[in-house]
Amino acid sequence: AVVSTQSTGYGVSEPDEDAVRKFVGAVQSEWRRITRGASPGEVQRAKNHLKTLMLAQCDGSTAVCEDIGRQMLTYGRRIPLAEIDARIEAVTPSVLKKVMEEYVYDRDPVIIGLGATEGLPDQLLVKFQQSSPLD
Repeated sequence: AVVSTQSTGYGVSEPDEDAVRKFVGAVQSEWRRITRGASPGEVQRAKNHLKTLMLAQCDGSTAVCEDIGRQMLTYGRRIPLAEIDARIEAVTPSVLKKVMEEYVYDRDPVIIGLGATEGLPDQLLVKFQQSSPLD
């Protein structure tokens, strides 16, 4: 079964070799779909969801302090909510495509496995599948 966790992203919870291969293929297929044809409405829904999650994470003083510390380590300063909102709102389908082309496609993928990793596809195969033309 494929599971989603807030802290680690996605993973496969069963050691079935076929499930792992299918999972990696499904993730890559979804990346291609989003890159090729994310509609403005789909991108806007994702932006709204991200902003909701970010605000919900800062629901107490401990979480706010962690957020301040994370921002200080990453940016060297506290980023105002208005700036975070502007950065998120600047994302468009064309920006998404540009970022995917620059950081995902034709790059060496990082594959991490824990436990029964026999089903993990070969890194060269994953890289080949990520080098598929976008247009």
